[in-house]
Amino acid sequence: MKSLAVFCGASTGNNPVYVTAARALGKLLAEQGITLVFGGGKVGIMGAIADAVLETGGKAVGVIPRALVAREVAHPNLTQLHVVETMHERKALIAELSEGFVALPGGWGTFDEICEILTWNQLGIINHPCAFLNTNGFYSYLIQMFQTCVEEGFVREERLSNLIVTADEADLLHKMKNYQPLPTPQWMRLNQV
Repeated sequence: MKSLAVFCGASTGNNPVYVTAARALGKLLAEQGITLVFGGGKVGIMGAIADAVLETGGKAVGVIPRALVAREVAHPNLTQLHVVETMHERKALIAELSEGFVALPGGWGTFDEICEILTWNQLGIINHPCAFLNTNGFYSYLIQMFQTCVEEGFVREERLSNLIVTADEADLLHKMKNYQPLPTPQWMRLNQV
C-alpha cells in the first residue's frame, strides 16, 4: 500500500487519546513509506496526523474545497495540497489518490466519507481495504449498528466481516496490507461513480 486516505475530525474531541492515536498512526505511515491522503486541514485530528507524518519525514497530500480553506485552515506545509470546488470533488479525488481508507474519530463529515467508501467497495467501484481505528471504543456503537443492518438483511455478513476494526495503529496497518478483497457479484458491479 503506497497511500492511505484518513477520514477524521477537524476537531480534537474531548479526550486527548484521539490526538495521541492520530499522531501514532501518522508516525507509522511515514516510517512505512505510506503517503497520507486527507482533508487538508491543519486543525483537529486532521492537523495532528498530518503534523506527525511531516515531522517523521513522510508525505502528506491534502484535498480541500475552496470554501473550507479558511474554515478548516488549510495546512500550509503539506507535500501537496489540492484545492477543489465541491465536497463531491474532494471525496472523488481522495478516493482516486488512495489505496486504502481508514476512519479515525470525527463527526458527520467523517461518517459521510467512510460510509460512501464502504458503499463504493460494495458496488465494485473500488476494491480497497476499509478500516476503523476504534480508539477508546469510539466506533463500537457504529459497528453494532452495522451488525443490526446484517441481522435485518440490509448488509451481507461477509461485507461486515471484511471490515478492519481495531484500536491498535500497527495492527490496523498490518491488516490493511494483508487485506483480501471480496468478489463483487456481477449484478452489483459499476464501472464508474
